[in-house]
Amino acid sequence: MKKPEILAPAGDMECLRNSLEFGADAVYLAGKQFGMRTASKNFDNDELKQAVTLAHSYGSKLYITINTLPRNNEIAVLPDFLMYAQEIGVDAFIIADLGVFELAKKYAPKVERHISTQAGIVNSETATAWYNMGASRVVLAREMTFEDIADIRAKIPKELEIECFIHGAMCVSFSGRCLISSYMTGRDANRGDCAQPCRWKYHLYEENRDGQFFPVEEADGGTYLYNSRDMCMIDYIPDLVKSGISSLKIEGRAKSAYYCAVTTNAYRHALNDYMSMGDSYTLKPWIKEELEKISHREYSTGFYLGGEPGQVTSNGGYIRHYDIVAVCEESDGNTSSITQRNKFLVGDTLDVLPPSGIPFTTVCTGLVNRFGESVESAPHAMESLTMTTDREIPPSSVIRKKRS
Repeated sequence: MKKPEILAPAGDMECLRNSLEFGADAVYLAGKQFGMRTASKNFDNDELKQAVTLAHSYGSKLYITINTLPRNNEIAVLPDFLMYAQEIGVDAFIIADLGVFELAKKYAPKVERHISTQAGIVNSETATAWYNMGASRVVLAREMTFEDIADIRAKIPKELEIECFIHGAMCVSFSGRCLISSYMTGRDANRGDCAQPCRWKYHLYEENRDGQFFPVEEADGGTYLYNSRDMCMIDYIPDLVKSGISSLKIEGRAKSAYYCAVTTNAYRHALNDYMSMGDSYTLKPWIKEELEKISHREYSTGFYLGGEPGQVTSNGGYIRHYDIVAVCEESDGNTSSITQRNKFLVGDTLDVLPPSGIPFTTVCTGLVNRFGESVESAPHAMESLTMTTDREIPPSSVIRKKRS
């Protein structure tokens, strides 16, 4: 069995660093145009160059998403962007549009072309057709079972890679082809501007009874009609590998740097363990617990096991058990220089995720602000502090606190 890559998201430079620091074999991100996540900061041309250099310094690859459906006026500026991406050493484009695919072939022939999940590939004939046109990888539609994926793998050229999403938000529409946002807000989901109205709460009204609503189900608080569960496949690493997937993709270019660190780290360790242990592999409990330490909707296994993941109709919120409270910048023994993210107190037990990826707990025994004054709490976001603990915290560690 060939070891798949761990492909992690990056919405900005901090996310990129965390994805790389915590074990990504490749990262995917977008420039200021053509990407399906306009809510992210994304990367201007200078930042893209820095990102490629940083990724390659880790021995990792960098893929640029050009996966919107661009209009004619946008197509006009695409060749310059493609040529620039090739010049700075981008490893691949992720593309949904056939015209963009052909332009990439013409203006950036040295850059591999991957076909986005937006293309809705669900069979071997379509995958092979893209391969014959020059694609090196297809990102399969999310609506696929393990059996479907294995069958496609067996019937396509061995050189053609398969990428599949394994963690993160699910779209209520098939492979993200949704118009609800356009109808309700004027924001086009197929151009990266989705307002996620599928997550909103709805009531049913009868037009002749002014102001009187009827719950769609028996609940006073209304119902969430289209609120998809998040995907989490951490329990199924052996099945993912055995089905022939080349790249295990984590959703989340609009998510935080903390999310990037935790998810990348968890799947990195689980995959490494399985590849080294084989049939004796069991998932270590701490790895699964890590994925409960990020904000998420109720987890499901997506379509992998057959059937549909279903919707969460009772609420539209996130499950959140932990808060990130600081990032360690430097350390000297049990003294650390930190940047605060959320409030915590002297005496708090903190949960630390170090670059090694093995979490541990420590107690904050003291805090000193930038004026040299001892303080009892860290209430100011992004404040620089010196912290003492009962264990050494390595630089680049993410520091968390469990919610009471």
